[in-house]
Amino acid sequence: MHPRTHHKITTRSIDYEKPPVNELEYHADFWRNKAQDTLSQKLLEKHNTNIAKNVIMFLGDGMSIPTLKASRVYLGQLRNQSGEETVLSFEEFPYIGLSKTYCVDRQVPDSACTATAYLGGVKNNDATIGVTAAVALQDCDASLLDENRVMSIGKWSQDKGKRTGFVTTTRVTHASPAGVYAHTADRDWESDADDVPANCKDIAYQLIYDDIGSKLNVIMGGGRRNFIPKTLTDEEGDAGKRKDENLIQTWIKSKEGKNARYVWNKQDLLNVSNDTEYLLGLFESDHCKYHLDAEDNDPSLAEMTTKAIEILSNGNNGYFLFVEGGRIDHAHHDTKAQKALDETVEFHKAIQTAVEMTDEEDTLIVVTSDHAHTMSISGYGVRGNNIFGSPGNADDALPYSTLTYANGPGYRKEVDGKRSDTSQDITSKYNQDNNNLRFLTICAASVLNLK
Repeated sequence: MHPRTHHKITTRSIDYEKPPVNELEYHADFWRNKAQDTLSQKLLEKHNTNIAKNVIMFLGDGMSIPTLKASRVYLGQLRNQSGEETVLSFEEFPYIGLSKTYCVDRQVPDSACTATAYLGGVKNNDATIGVTAAVALQDCDASLLDENRVMSIGKWSQDKGKRTGFVTTTRVTHASPAGVYAHTADRDWESDADDVPANCKDIAYQLIYDDIGSKLNVIMGGGRRNFIPKTLTDEEGDAGKRKDENLIQTWIKSKEGKNARYVWNKQDLLNVSNDTEYLLGLFESDHCKYHLDAEDNDPSLAEMTTKAIEILSNGNNGYFLFVEGGRIDHAHHDTKAQKALDETVEFHKAIQTAVEMTDEEDTLIVVTSDHAHTMSISGYGVRGNNIFGSPGNADDALPYSTLTYANGPGYRKEVDGKRSDTSQDITSKYNQDNNNLRFLTICAASVLNLK
């Protein structure tokens, strides 16, 4: 019998006694039986040859393979488990594969060219949406040519009489959701205040007025500022950006005589009737809040997904729904590892919700990512070690972080030839630049002589 050991692990969201290893794991039969169970399950699975009536596409923006690994551990540790054995909801799907990502003009893609690829099936240039690679960045005139426009699965679904919609934790005019409905030579042309050429329309305008956007049954996310004039403030007192009109009011007027609702908070969203035909939900002036920062008025991604499915399911011909966990990406950009992992867990919850609400006999659910980030998992931490902690000391006798970033904020120069001592970091503060750069980037910066 092996001794049981307990270690206290404490962070902002994790406070648990690290559980002992399951003693059955010390025996070979435990693992062989698990393997046989998996094989038996796979042999019993039958190929689903049905034609999908409904399609739900989940996109984890910036959700790399190391993010999945770390998020499993994080989720397990939230449950007072060691974490490594945890499985995310979509990792139990029967089929899995890898995608190769790049833009026509870039080795590493952004969320604009990838959105065009996975929603429209066409690769194009960095920072452009819904257009071919014949359109260079900010080439407004080229983006207006019919032969340079790429239609998305949103358009194809509408042409088949299906209900359509999207849910995102970013602004609804951000790159990924814009791939459903917009055609633009610059992803940053979100409102008419963004130096958009006179002969081109901004993304918010396209969402309200153009053929695809105006027909969407469900639109949910953040970004109110791109829909109201700068002379007005929204429900929470934040100023708008637009120079022309109040697009929220335009949307409301365009839906007169139809069962349509505009909502801006969680309570109103939950009270929306399921027989609503059109729903516009804008829950923040900018991006939706991170889950760890959310307040009572802020709906979760799972709650938005639930309402979207309820509304879209009322159509006679099925539906297409796009759901983005967009703030995984933003947290990684800011090297806030705890928020990135927590947003991934929220993404996992939304997918589980969709699985429970639908039937695989008529609904296809696809989960993917658009690109990765430079977060890596380092070292040989003991089983159940705090995912935001240190797996041990490096050769210089100083600790290093399990999670590290190769770029982003937080770089610290060496002092007297020594790198920063990460044991002095307070990783329990989830707004801190979690565990970033400490080792990998410092070494790279030394080589590159970064200032």
